[in-house]
Amino acid sequence: MKFFSLAFYRQYRLQIAFFALFLVVPWVFPQLPATAATNTSLSIVEIKPLFIPVLTTARPEFLLFPEAGPRPARNQIIVTTTAYSSTPDQTDDTPFITASGTNVRWGVVAANFLPIGTLLRIPDYYGEQIFVVEDRMNTRYDYRLDIWMETRVEAKQWGIRNVRVEIL
Repeated sequence: MKFFSLAFYRQYRLQIAFFALFLVVPWVFPQLPATAATNTSLSIVEIKPLFIPVLTTARPEFLLFPEAGPRPARNQIIVTTTAYSSTPDQTDDTPFITASGTNVRWGVVAANFLPIGTLLRIPDYYGEQIFVVEDRMNTRYDYRLDIWMETRVEAKQWGIRNVRVEIL
């Protein structure tokens, strides 16, 4: 039997995998329009195949879900907080790249005592603004928070403060 031999499989394994994908995908990933059509509470303007780009500026043709409200805080702690900017003397040789591999931007903080990706708020100074831990500090600062600022002047104006931080 040529179809069940190892040589046949090795020669045609990519074609077999590609064909199997067409058999499995409809059951593993049901199409969004079929699911949305059964739910009458969702608003749909017109159902089009997902692979055709929509070039109109009309109402977007995807499902709109309600936005989540503000998250309640899990913990509140008082932390010594400083600020830094993307200058080579304050960072390593890649000043615009965080320890997690993303680019620096407003809302990025550095902390060694929290896991990367932790969401937090500084309500006394920034209200409901959510910050994300995406960077690390020098290892000598194990319990400190460092907020990224756009300019060195802003970072110096912040100075060093003990602030209340809400961990989400």
